[in-house]
Amino acid sequence: MAFTERIDLSDAQVKAISALVNGRISQNESVLDAHGRDESAFPPIRPSAVVTVHSTEEVSKVLAYCNTEKIPVTAFGAGSSLEGHVLPLFGGISLDLSEMDKIVKISPDDLTVTVQAGVKRMALNKKLANDGLFFSVDPGADATIGGMTSTGAAGTTTVRYGSMRENVLKLTAVLADGTVIEAGRETRKLSAGYDLARLIVGSEGTLAVVTEITLRVFGIPEKMAAAVSRFPSLADGVQAAIAIVRSGVAIARCEFLDAQSIKNVNAHDGLTLQEAPTLLFEFHGSPRGVEEDAKVVQEITSDFGGTDFEWTSEEGERRKLWQARHNAYWAGITAFPGMRAISTDAAVPLSKLAEAVGVAEKILKDSPFPHSILGHVADGNFHTFIVTDPKKPHELDEIRELTHKTTSAIIAMGGTCTGEHGIGAGKIDSLLEEAGASSVAVMKSIKAALDPNGILNPGKIFN
Repeated sequence: MAFTERIDLSDAQVKAISALVNGRISQNESVLDAHGRDESAFPPIRPSAVVTVHSTEEVSKVLAYCNTEKIPVTAFGAGSSLEGHVLPLFGGISLDLSEMDKIVKISPDDLTVTVQAGVKRMALNKKLANDGLFFSVDPGADATIGGMTSTGAAGTTTVRYGSMRENVLKLTAVLADGTVIEAGRETRKLSAGYDLARLIVGSEGTLAVVTEITLRVFGIPEKMAAAVSRFPSLADGVQAAIAIVRSGVAIARCEFLDAQSIKNVNAHDGLTLQEAPTLLFEFHGSPRGVEEDAKVVQEITSDFGGTDFEWTSEEGERRKLWQARHNAYWAGITAFPGMRAISTDAAVPLSKLAEAVGVAEKILKDSPFPHSILGHVADGNFHTFIVTDPKKPHELDEIRELTHKTTSAIIAMGGTCTGEHGIGAGKIDSLLEEAGASSVAVMKSIKAALDPNGILNPGKIFN
């Protein structure tokens, strides 16, 4: 079943759902507004009601009822997604899991932690630090673990520690009909049956609602250091990043920001970085190992025109630099008051990275829109940041044409239309172009098997 029109709840349905969650259902306008938008540039869409859940059992009851009544359900965490994931395109309910925020169990000896879906990344790491541990996946936003699981999030540390797909060991999820399943095990190896955990990770809330997750965690490194190097051009910086990865240096982060991005973060965070294409690095390890890695990286960057190489192991300076990188999105918004932004996301094989960035740069330079380019170039993933005026909705169509042109070129290189943001509502055509009709048909058959009434996040990933 596919929804074709908006579904609003009747008074009887509101009353029935309210009884399932001890009255935690709201149709207050401000609450509906807060759950009708994310950080994408898509126009806001209100749900018919917001339902706040406190347990897997409550999620199960709500989904079972909504499935029977054929009410669309869109899961909601922090609302930080960039592809319209949490927009209730067909009304129904926004299922808010943010109050399911308990850290269930920390197992230092197993290097695992189990959390409810509403736990936020920064709060988790604050708690883990007491045991000398940290959770590595860092998308920048203070997202919920459930949301990060659903979108298959990655970020700045993927080059060393992997994305959510590598770091989710086990999860509890609720299917559309209310069935509760456990997928995966708290083991480092698993060959028992189909990998349902990996199927659900990155499914963007279309196959199940994730309520509990067991994650891999790591020991906090003995030493961490940050470094900066500037380059004459985008291409030089990207080629340097590729060479560093090939060298085998165990970098923990390697981020590229163009001159406009640097200008934005300088203004936003009070920095005085030189406004030039820049690589930011982070190294984790022993004091001697970190110093040796930094020296190797300095030598490689100089081969590609890198200048003014600076590195520091002073904790305050390191944190300040990386906080500025994480603020790049907000810095871009602040630089253009009253505007919104479209942050694209693509990934290519490393050998194609310089070509892909060059294509994106040329397409954007030929457009009238303010823009910048940045990304996690050590794993072939980069983003373009394009500014749009919300008072001129026609600009969204023009920008979509630009991004589709870029994406098509990247897919032709053997790349993907999204390395970490997901498909959401904005890249449905690109998924078909990338995966092909036969593969998308298989995806649809899985969706139909697990959610035959199509109530889970309708309108996302494919039509």
